Amino acid sequence: MKCILVASEGAEVLFYWADSDFLASLQQRFGAHDQSGDEPPALEDSINTLFAPVIISCMTLLEKLGDTYSCFSAENGKHLYVLHMFGECLYIAVNGEGSESEDDLRRKLYVLRRLTEAHFGLVTLDSHLIRRELRPVDSEQRAHVWRLFQSLLETYSRLRHEDQSFLVEAVERLIHPQLCEQCIEFLERQVVQHINGSPDRAGHEVEHAFLLVHTKLLAFYSSRNASSLRPADLLTLLLIVQDLYPSNTSEEQNGLQLSEDKPGPQQLHSSESIPVKSSSPNEAPQDQVADDASVPEEFYTPKASPSQQSTGSAAWSEGVDSQGEGEGNSADIQIAEDSLQALMLSTSEATNPRRIFLDANLKEGYCPMMPHIMHCLSLWPGISLVLLTKGPNSQVALSLYQLLDGFLVVEKKLREGQEIGQPLRSYPLLLELRHRMDKFVKKLGGQEPQLQNAWLEFKNRIFSRSEVLNPCE
Repeated sequence: MKCILVASEGAEVLFYWADSDFLASLQQRFGAHDQSGDEPPALEDSINTLFAPVIISCMTLLEKLGDTYSCFSAENGKHLYVLHMFGECLYIAVNGEGSESEDDLRRKLYVLRRLTEAHFGLVTLDSHLIRRELRPVDSEQRAHVWRLFQSLLETYSRLRHEDQSFLVEAVERLIHPQLCEQCIEFLERQVVQHINGSPDRAGHEVEHAFLLVHTKLLAFYSSRNASSLRPADLLTLLLIVQDLYPSNTSEEQNGLQLSEDKPGPQQLHSSESIPVKSSSPNEAPQDQVADDASVPEEFYTPKASPSQQSTGSAAWSEGVDSQGEGEGNSADIQIAEDSLQALMLSTSEATNPRRIFLDANLKEGYCPMMPHIMHCLSLWPGISLVLLTKGPNSQVALSLYQLLDGFLVVEKKLREGQEIGQPLRSYPLLLELRHRMDKFVKKLGGQEPQLQNAWLEFKNRIFSRSEVLNPCE
Protein backbone atom coordinates (compact mmCIF):
# COMPACT_ATOMS: atom_id res chain seq x y z
CA MET A 1 0.00 0.00 0.00
CA LYS A 2 1.83 3.06 -1.30
CA CYS A 3 1.05 6.71 -1.91
CA ILE A 4 2.89 9.92 -2.82
CA LEU A 5 1.36 13.33 -2.29
CA VAL A 6 2.29 16.95 -3.03
CA ALA A 7 0.34 19.53 -1.07
CA SER A 8 0.37 23.30 -0.64
CA GLU A 9 0.59 25.16 2.65
CA GLY A 10 -3.20 25.37 2.68
CA ALA A 11 -3.55 21.56 2.51
CA GLU A 12 -4.57 21.64 -1.15
CA VAL A 13 -3.68 18.53 -3.13
CA LEU A 14 -1.37 19.51 -5.98
CA PHE A 15 -0.55 15.96 -7.09
CA TYR A 16 -0.96 12.40 -5.88
CA TRP A 17 -0.09 8.88 -6.91
CA ALA A 18 -1.43 5.77 -5.17
CA ASP A 19 -1.37 2.07 -5.91
CA SER A 20 -4.46 -0.13 -6.07
CA ASP A 21 -4.17 -1.28 -2.44
CA PHE A 22 -4.10 2.29 -1.16
CA LEU A 23 -7.08 3.26 -3.32
CA ALA A 24 -9.00 0.22 -2.06
CA SER A 25 -8.32 1.21 1.55
CA LEU A 26 -9.56 4.74 0.80
CA GLN A 27 -12.72 3.34 -0.73
CA GLN A 28 -13.28 1.12 2.27
CA ARG A 29 -12.62 3.93 4.74
CA PHE A 30 -14.51 6.82 3.15
CA GLY A 31 -16.74 5.28 0.50
CA ALA A 32 -19.12 3.51 2.91
CA HIS A 33 -19.67 6.37 5.34
CA ASP A 34 -22.60 7.89 3.49
CA GLN A 35 -25.82 6.27 4.73
CA SER A 36 -28.18 8.54 2.74
CA GLY A 37 -27.56 6.79 -0.54
CA ASP A 38 -25.62 9.68 -2.09
CA GLU A 39 -22.52 9.12 -4.15
CA PRO A 40 -19.32 8.48 -2.17
CA PRO A 41 -16.81 11.35 -2.03
CA ALA A 42 -14.41 11.82 -4.90
CA LEU A 43 -11.01 10.18 -4.65
CA GLU A 44 -9.22 13.50 -4.40
CA ASP A 45 -11.53 14.60 -1.56
CA SER A 46 -10.84 11.37 0.31
CA ILE A 47 -7.09 11.88 -0.01
CA ASN A 48 -7.45 15.47 1.17
CA THR A 49 -9.50 14.34 4.18
CA LEU A 50 -6.93 11.67 5.07
CA PHE A 51 -3.84 13.87 4.83
CA ALA A 52 -5.25 17.24 5.97
CA PRO A 53 -4.42 16.69 9.70
CA VAL A 54 -0.85 15.70 8.81
CA ILE A 55 -0.36 18.70 6.53
CA ILE A 56 -1.87 21.20 8.96
CA SER A 57 0.12 19.91 11.93
CA CYS A 58 3.32 19.95 9.86
CA MET A 59 2.76 23.54 8.75
CA THR A 60 1.82 24.63 12.29
CA LEU A 61 5.03 23.22 13.74
CA LEU A 62 7.01 24.87 10.97
CA GLU A 63 5.37 28.23 11.66
CA LYS A 64 5.62 28.10 15.46
CA LEU A 65 8.94 26.32 15.95
CA GLY A 66 10.69 26.80 12.62
CA ASP A 67 11.03 23.03 12.33
CA THR A 68 8.79 20.03 11.82
CA TYR A 69 8.87 16.26 11.75
CA SER A 70 10.29 14.46 8.74
CA CYS A 71 9.18 10.88 9.45
CA PHE A 72 6.71 9.03 11.64
CA SER A 73 4.85 5.72 11.78
CA ALA A 74 1.14 5.07 12.27
CA GLU A 75 -1.32 2.18 12.50
CA ASN A 76 0.78 0.42 15.16
CA GLY A 77 3.93 0.88 13.11
CA LYS A 78 2.49 -0.62 9.94
CA HIS A 79 2.37 2.67 8.00
CA LEU A 80 5.52 4.71 7.44
CA TYR A 81 5.21 8.41 6.54
CA VAL A 82 8.11 10.47 5.18
CA LEU A 83 7.73 14.22 4.71
CA HIS A 84 9.95 16.83 3.06
CA MET A 85 9.47 20.53 2.34
CA PHE A 86 10.62 21.72 -1.08
CA GLY A 87 10.12 25.46 -1.02
CA GLU A 88 6.57 25.99 0.17
CA CYS A 89 5.26 22.63 -1.03
CA LEU A 90 5.06 19.58 1.22
CA TYR A 91 5.95 16.22 -0.30
CA ILE A 92 4.66 13.10 1.51
CA ALA A 93 5.45 9.45 0.81
CA VAL A 94 3.57 6.59 2.50
CA ASN A 95 4.24 2.87 2.65
CA GLY A 96 1.84 0.54 4.44
CA GLU A 97 3.35 -2.84 3.67
CA GLY A 98 6.88 -2.58 5.06
CA SER A 99 8.54 -3.03 1.68
CA GLU A 100 10.33 0.36 1.71
CA SER A 101 12.55 2.04 4.26
CA GLU A 102 12.69 5.71 5.19
CA ASP A 103 15.60 6.22 2.79
CA ASP A 104 13.67 4.57 -0.04
CA LEU A 105 10.66 6.81 0.46
CA ARG A 106 12.79 9.92 0.77
CA ARG A 107 14.58 8.99 -2.44
CA LYS A 108 11.20 8.78 -4.18
CA LEU A 109 10.38 12.31 -3.06
CA TYR A 110 13.67 13.62 -4.41
CA VAL A 111 13.08 11.83 -7.72
CA LEU A 112 9.62 13.39 -8.00
CA ARG A 113 11.09 16.80 -7.25
CA ARG A 114 13.75 16.28 -9.92
CA LEU A 115 11.06 15.30 -12.43
CA THR A 116 9.06 18.46 -11.71
CA GLU A 117 12.22 20.56 -12.15
CA ALA A 118 12.96 18.83 -15.45
CA HIS A 119 9.45 19.49 -16.78
CA PHE A 120 8.72 22.95 -15.33
CA GLY A 121 12.12 24.59 -14.83
CA LEU A 122 12.49 27.65 -12.61
CA VAL A 123 8.72 27.64 -12.05
CA THR A 124 9.30 25.00 -9.35
CA LEU A 125 11.00 27.64 -7.18
CA ASP A 126 7.77 29.62 -6.78
CA SER A 127 4.88 28.03 -4.90
CA HIS A 128 2.18 29.95 -6.77
CA LEU A 129 3.57 29.18 -10.21
CA ILE A 130 4.20 25.50 -9.53
CA ARG A 131 0.67 25.23 -8.18
CA ARG A 132 -0.70 26.38 -11.54
CA GLU A 133 1.50 23.87 -13.37
CA LEU A 134 0.83 20.86 -11.17
CA ARG A 135 -2.85 21.63 -10.64
CA PRO A 136 -4.26 23.40 -13.72
CA VAL A 137 -7.76 24.81 -13.51
CA ASP A 138 -8.89 22.73 -16.47
CA SER A 139 -9.70 19.22 -15.24
CA GLU A 140 -8.61 17.49 -18.46
CA GLN A 141 -5.27 19.25 -18.46
CA ARG A 142 -4.83 18.42 -14.78
CA ALA A 143 -5.55 14.75 -15.45
CA HIS A 144 -2.99 14.79 -18.27
CA VAL A 145 -0.27 16.29 -16.04
CA TRP A 146 -1.01 13.89 -13.20
CA ARG A 147 -1.01 10.85 -15.51
CA LEU A 148 2.39 11.93 -16.82
CA PHE A 149 4.02 12.03 -13.38
CA GLN A 150 2.14 8.98 -12.14
CA SER A 151 3.47 6.98 -15.07
CA LEU A 152 7.01 8.25 -14.45
CA LEU A 153 6.83 7.25 -10.79
CA GLU A 154 5.59 3.78 -11.69
CA THR A 155 8.41 3.42 -14.22
CA TYR A 156 10.95 4.54 -11.62
CA SER A 157 9.66 2.00 -9.10
CA ARG A 158 9.88 -0.77 -11.70
CA LEU A 159 13.40 0.18 -12.76
CA ARG A 160 14.62 0.45 -9.19
CA HIS A 161 13.63 -3.20 -8.65
CA GLU A 162 14.78 -4.49 -12.05
CA ASP A 163 17.74 -2.35 -13.11
CA GLN A 164 20.98 -2.02 -11.19
CA SER A 165 21.83 1.40 -12.63
CA PHE A 166 18.73 2.93 -11.04
CA LEU A 167 19.34 1.08 -7.80
CA VAL A 168 22.82 2.58 -7.39
CA GLU A 169 21.86 5.75 -9.31
CA ALA A 170 24.63 5.62 -11.89
CA VAL A 171 24.79 5.44 -15.66
CA GLU A 172 25.85 2.08 -17.06
CA ARG A 173 27.81 1.96 -20.28
CA LEU A 174 28.10 -0.86 -22.81
CA ILE A 175 31.76 -1.54 -23.60
CA HIS A 176 32.53 -2.40 -27.22
CA PRO A 177 35.16 0.04 -28.55
CA GLN A 178 34.64 -0.60 -32.25
CA LEU A 179 30.87 -0.50 -32.13
CA CYS A 180 30.80 2.56 -29.86
CA GLU A 181 33.21 4.47 -32.07
CA GLN A 182 31.24 3.65 -35.19
CA CYS A 183 28.01 4.75 -33.51
CA ILE A 184 29.57 8.03 -32.36
CA GLU A 185 30.71 8.71 -35.91
CA PHE A 186 27.21 7.93 -37.16
CA LEU A 187 25.68 10.30 -34.62
CA GLU A 188 28.11 13.04 -35.56
CA ARG A 189 27.99 12.86 -39.35
CA GLN A 190 24.62 11.33 -40.17
CA VAL A 191 22.45 12.80 -37.40
CA VAL A 192 23.86 15.93 -35.75
CA GLN A 193 25.50 17.51 -38.79
CA HIS A 194 22.53 16.62 -40.97
CA ILE A 195 19.99 18.17 -38.62
CA ASN A 196 22.05 21.26 -37.75
CA GLY A 197 22.66 21.89 -41.43
CA SER A 198 19.01 21.53 -42.40
CA PRO A 199 17.10 24.73 -43.26
CA ASP A 200 13.96 23.26 -41.66
CA ARG A 201 15.34 23.14 -38.12
CA ALA A 202 13.79 26.56 -37.28
CA GLY A 203 16.79 27.73 -35.29
CA HIS A 204 17.06 24.59 -33.18
CA GLU A 205 20.50 23.03 -32.80
CA VAL A 206 21.33 19.52 -31.61
CA GLU A 207 23.63 19.69 -28.60
CA HIS A 208 23.62 16.06 -27.46
CA ALA A 209 22.80 12.79 -29.21
CA PHE A 210 23.08 9.34 -27.70
CA LEU A 211 22.03 5.76 -28.29
CA LEU A 212 20.55 3.60 -25.55
CA VAL A 213 20.21 -0.14 -25.30
CA HIS A 214 17.46 -0.42 -22.72
CA THR A 215 18.91 1.67 -19.86
CA LYS A 216 22.54 1.27 -20.88
CA LEU A 217 24.48 3.89 -22.82
CA LEU A 218 25.95 2.66 -26.09
CA ALA A 219 27.22 5.88 -27.68
CA PHE A 220 27.21 9.54 -26.65
CA TYR A 221 28.04 12.56 -28.78
CA SER A 222 28.08 16.25 -27.82
CA SER A 223 28.54 19.21 -30.10
CA ARG A 224 31.55 21.47 -29.67
CA ASN A 225 29.99 24.19 -27.50
CA ALA A 226 27.58 21.93 -25.59
CA SER A 227 27.59 21.79 -21.82
CA SER A 228 28.21 18.45 -20.15
CA LEU A 229 25.23 16.58 -18.72
CA ARG A 230 25.04 15.95 -14.99
CA PRO A 231 24.52 12.35 -13.84
CA ALA A 232 21.15 13.31 -12.35
CA ASP A 233 20.04 14.84 -15.65
CA LEU A 234 21.15 11.82 -17.66
CA LEU A 235 19.34 9.45 -15.31
CA THR A 236 16.23 11.61 -15.63
CA LEU A 237 16.42 11.31 -19.41
CA LEU A 238 16.86 7.53 -19.17
CA LEU A 239 13.78 7.36 -16.97
CA ILE A 240 11.73 9.37 -19.48
CA VAL A 241 12.90 7.14 -22.35
CA GLN A 242 11.93 4.02 -20.42
CA ASP A 243 8.55 5.54 -19.71
CA LEU A 244 8.04 6.19 -23.43
CA TYR A 245 9.46 2.86 -24.62
CA PRO A 246 9.42 0.31 -21.77
CA SER A 247 11.94 -2.49 -22.12
CA ASN A 248 10.44 -5.95 -22.40
CA THR A 249 13.50 -7.95 -21.48
CA SER A 250 11.55 -11.16 -20.84
CA GLU A 251 10.51 -11.49 -24.48
CA GLU A 252 14.03 -10.74 -25.67
CA GLN A 253 15.49 -13.33 -23.31
CA ASN A 254 13.03 -15.88 -24.66
CA GLY A 255 14.14 -14.98 -28.17
CA LEU A 256 17.80 -15.37 -27.23
CA GLN A 257 17.06 -18.75 -25.68
CA LEU A 258 15.43 -19.93 -28.90
CA SER A 259 18.40 -18.74 -30.93
CA GLU A 260 20.82 -20.52 -28.61
CA ASP A 261 18.94 -23.78 -29.14
CA LYS A 262 19.69 -23.47 -32.88
CA PRO A 263 23.46 -23.29 -33.41
CA GLY A 264 24.56 -21.29 -36.43
CA PRO A 265 27.22 -18.93 -37.77
CA GLN A 266 25.60 -15.93 -36.09
CA GLN A 267 26.54 -17.28 -32.66
CA LEU A 268 30.15 -16.38 -33.40
CA HIS A 269 29.16 -12.71 -32.92
CA SER A 270 27.26 -13.09 -29.66
CA SER A 271 28.19 -11.31 -26.45
CA GLU A 272 30.73 -14.04 -25.71
CA SER A 273 33.15 -12.54 -28.26
CA ILE A 274 32.81 -8.91 -27.20
CA PRO A 275 36.14 -7.49 -25.96
CA VAL A 276 35.64 -5.85 -22.57
CA LYS A 277 37.85 -3.24 -20.91
CA SER A 278 39.25 -3.89 -17.48
CA SER A 279 37.06 -2.45 -14.75
CA SER A 280 40.03 -1.53 -12.53
CA PRO A 281 41.44 1.98 -13.15
CA ASN A 282 44.92 0.89 -12.01
CA GLU A 283 45.25 -1.87 -14.58
CA ALA A 284 46.00 -1.45 -18.23
CA PRO A 285 43.02 -2.07 -20.55
CA GLN A 286 43.03 -5.64 -21.83
CA ASP A 287 40.76 -7.47 -24.20
CA GLN A 288 39.25 -10.48 -22.59
CA VAL A 289 36.67 -13.06 -23.53
CA ALA A 290 33.71 -13.04 -21.18
CA ASP A 291 30.15 -14.15 -21.10
CA ASP A 292 27.21 -12.14 -19.78
CA ALA A 293 27.75 -13.32 -16.21
CA SER A 294 31.41 -12.21 -16.03
CA VAL A 295 31.30 -8.96 -17.98
CA PRO A 296 32.36 -6.16 -15.58
CA GLU A 297 29.84 -3.34 -15.50
CA GLU A 298 31.11 0.21 -15.86
CA PHE A 299 29.30 3.23 -14.46
CA TYR A 300 30.32 6.68 -15.58
CA THR A 301 29.19 10.14 -16.58
CA PRO A 302 29.80 11.00 -20.24
CA LYS A 303 31.73 14.14 -21.06
CA ALA A 304 31.45 16.36 -24.11
CA SER A 305 32.89 14.78 -27.25
CA PRO A 306 36.18 16.16 -28.60
CA SER A 307 35.93 18.62 -31.45
CA GLN A 308 38.23 16.73 -33.80
CA GLN A 309 36.77 14.31 -36.31
CA SER A 310 36.28 10.72 -35.30
CA THR A 311 38.47 7.97 -36.74
CA GLY A 312 35.91 5.29 -36.18
CA SER A 313 35.72 4.21 -39.82
CA ALA A 314 39.32 2.96 -39.85
CA ALA A 315 38.93 1.11 -36.58
CA TRP A 316 35.70 -0.45 -37.79
CA SER A 317 37.34 -1.60 -41.03
CA GLU A 318 40.17 -3.22 -39.12
CA GLY A 319 37.68 -5.03 -36.92
CA VAL A 320 35.82 -6.37 -39.94
CA ASP A 321 38.99 -7.60 -41.58
CA SER A 322 40.11 -9.40 -38.44
CA GLN A 323 36.78 -11.19 -38.13
CA GLY A 324 36.76 -12.45 -41.68
CA GLU A 325 33.90 -12.78 -44.09
CA GLY A 326 30.96 -15.09 -43.67
CA GLU A 327 27.28 -15.40 -43.14
CA GLY A 328 27.60 -13.89 -39.66
CA ASN A 329 29.04 -10.65 -41.05
CA SER A 330 26.32 -10.51 -43.67
CA ALA A 331 23.66 -10.83 -41.00
CA ASP A 332 25.26 -8.05 -38.92
CA ILE A 333 25.51 -5.75 -41.93
CA GLN A 334 21.90 -6.43 -42.84
CA ILE A 335 20.78 -5.56 -39.31
CA ALA A 336 22.74 -2.30 -39.45
CA GLU A 337 21.21 -1.40 -42.82
CA ASP A 338 17.72 -2.19 -41.55
CA SER A 339 18.29 0.02 -38.51
CA LEU A 340 19.50 2.90 -40.68
CA GLN A 341 16.55 2.50 -43.03
CA ALA A 342 14.16 2.49 -40.07
CA LEU A 343 15.74 5.73 -38.88
CA MET A 344 15.35 7.41 -42.25
CA LEU A 345 11.74 6.29 -42.58
CA SER A 346 10.85 7.43 -39.08
CA THR A 347 12.26 10.97 -39.25
CA SER A 348 8.92 12.27 -40.47
CA GLU A 349 7.05 10.48 -37.69
CA ALA A 350 6.52 11.78 -34.20
CA THR A 351 9.65 11.61 -32.04
CA ASN A 352 7.78 12.46 -28.83
CA PRO A 353 9.23 15.99 -28.53
CA ARG A 354 9.18 17.20 -24.95
CA ARG A 355 10.52 20.34 -23.32
CA ILE A 356 13.09 19.44 -20.68
CA PHE A 357 15.00 21.76 -18.34
CA LEU A 358 18.61 20.78 -17.70
CA ASP A 359 21.53 22.48 -15.95
CA ALA A 360 24.05 24.06 -18.33
CA ASN A 361 27.58 25.39 -17.83
CA LEU A 362 28.06 27.90 -20.65
CA LYS A 363 30.95 30.23 -21.42
CA GLU A 364 28.64 33.11 -20.43
CA GLY A 365 28.01 31.49 -17.04
CA TYR A 366 26.07 28.82 -15.22
CA CYS A 367 22.35 28.44 -15.92
CA PRO A 368 20.23 25.96 -13.96
CA MET A 369 17.26 24.44 -15.69
CA MET A 370 17.89 25.77 -19.18
CA PRO A 371 15.12 24.71 -21.61
CA HIS A 372 15.91 21.99 -24.15
CA ILE A 373 13.75 19.95 -26.50
CA MET A 374 14.11 16.20 -26.08
CA HIS A 375 13.37 13.98 -29.08
CA CYS A 376 13.23 10.22 -28.60
CA LEU A 377 12.98 7.70 -31.41
CA SER A 378 12.77 3.92 -31.07
CA LEU A 379 15.11 2.45 -33.71
CA TRP A 380 14.75 -1.19 -32.71
CA PRO A 381 13.07 -3.01 -29.81
CA GLY A 382 15.14 -1.92 -26.81
CA ILE A 383 17.32 0.51 -28.82
CA SER A 384 16.49 4.24 -28.72
CA LEU A 385 17.97 7.39 -30.18
CA VAL A 386 17.74 10.53 -28.03
CA LEU A 387 18.42 14.06 -29.25
CA LEU A 388 18.64 17.17 -27.08
CA THR A 389 18.22 20.42 -28.99
CA LYS A 390 18.58 24.01 -27.88
CA GLY A 391 16.20 26.60 -29.30
CA PRO A 392 17.03 30.05 -30.67
CA ASN A 393 15.64 31.74 -27.54
CA SER A 394 17.65 29.72 -25.03
CA GLN A 395 19.79 32.73 -24.16
CA VAL A 396 16.69 34.35 -22.70
CA ALA A 397 16.75 31.69 -19.97
CA LEU A 398 20.36 32.55 -19.09
CA SER A 399 19.62 36.29 -19.01
CA LEU A 400 16.53 35.76 -16.91
CA TYR A 401 18.37 33.58 -14.41
CA GLN A 402 21.23 36.10 -14.07
CA LEU A 403 18.76 38.92 -13.53
CA LEU A 404 16.83 36.96 -10.92
CA ASP A 405 20.08 36.07 -9.20
CA GLY A 406 21.03 39.75 -9.16
CA PHE A 407 17.70 40.71 -7.61
CA LEU A 408 18.21 38.07 -4.92
CA VAL A 409 21.55 39.67 -4.03
CA VAL A 410 19.89 43.09 -3.85
CA GLU A 411 17.12 41.69 -1.68
CA LYS A 412 19.69 40.14 0.66
CA LYS A 413 21.49 43.46 1.04
CA LEU A 414 18.22 45.24 1.74
CA ARG A 415 17.29 42.69 4.40
CA GLU A 416 20.69 42.96 6.04
CA GLY A 417 20.31 46.75 6.18
CA GLN A 418 23.95 47.51 5.50
CA GLU A 419 25.16 51.07 4.87
CA ILE A 420 21.95 52.74 5.96
CA GLY A 421 21.44 56.10 4.38
CA GLN A 422 23.38 55.32 1.23
CA PRO A 423 21.36 55.92 -1.95
CA LEU A 424 20.36 52.73 -3.71
CA ARG A 425 21.43 54.09 -7.05
CA SER A 426 25.05 54.20 -5.84
CA TYR A 427 25.33 50.40 -5.64
CA PRO A 428 27.49 49.16 -8.54
CA LEU A 429 25.49 45.96 -8.68
CA LEU A 430 22.26 47.91 -9.09
CA LEU A 431 23.68 50.02 -11.90
CA GLU A 432 24.69 46.91 -13.81
CA LEU A 433 21.37 45.26 -12.99
CA ARG A 434 19.46 48.27 -14.27
CA HIS A 435 21.40 48.30 -17.54
CA ARG A 436 20.91 44.56 -18.13
CA MET A 437 17.25 44.64 -17.16
CA ASP A 438 16.58 47.54 -19.52
CA LYS A 439 18.16 45.58 -22.36
CA PHE A 440 16.20 42.47 -21.45
CA VAL A 441 12.83 44.26 -21.33
CA LYS A 442 13.57 46.13 -24.54
CA LYS A 443 14.43 42.87 -26.31
CA LEU A 444 11.09 41.39 -25.26
CA GLY A 445 9.27 44.25 -26.97
CA GLY A 446 5.58 44.28 -26.19
CA GLN A 447 5.31 40.58 -25.42
CA GLU A 448 5.22 41.01 -21.63
CA PRO A 449 3.45 44.28 -20.74
CA GLN A 450 2.98 43.22 -17.11
CA LEU A 451 6.72 42.69 -16.70
CA GLN A 452 7.47 46.02 -18.38
CA ASN A 453 5.09 47.93 -16.10
CA ALA A 454 6.46 46.23 -12.97
CA TRP A 455 10.05 47.00 -13.97
CA LEU A 456 9.21 50.63 -14.77
CA GLU A 457 7.57 51.11 -11.38
CA PHE A 458 10.47 49.44 -9.58
CA LYS A 459 13.06 51.43 -11.51
CA ASN A 460 11.38 54.78 -10.88
CA ARG A 461 11.31 54.09 -7.17
CA ILE A 462 14.66 52.41 -6.65
CA PHE A 463 16.66 54.93 -8.65
CA SER A 464 14.84 58.04 -7.48
CA ARG A 465 17.20 60.80 -6.34
CA SER A 466 15.34 61.17 -3.06
CA GLU A 467 15.24 57.41 -2.37
CA VAL A 468 17.63 56.11 0.30
CA LEU A 469 18.19 52.62 1.55
CA ASN A 470 15.48 51.55 3.97
CA PRO A 471 16.07 48.06 5.40
CA CYS A 472 12.48 47.80 6.61
CA GLU A 473 11.03 47.81 3.09
